[in-house]
Amino acid sequence: MLAWALAFLILSLISAGLLLSGTAVVSSVLIQVLFIGFLGLFAVTLIIGLARKPPHV
Repeated sequence: MLAWALAFLILSLISAGLLLSGTAVVSSVLIQVLFIGFLGLFAVTLIIGLARKPPHV
């Protein structure tokens, strides 16, 4: 998911450089959605990882 966000970031920068404002806006919105989704999944897995008890040896 982070790779998709980086791909849309590159697309957004290229389209902004070529003055294609519609494409730049759409790709920047997709970047925000994917990045928020990535952070959400990271937070959930972090909480689950911290909530688990280590196995007894």
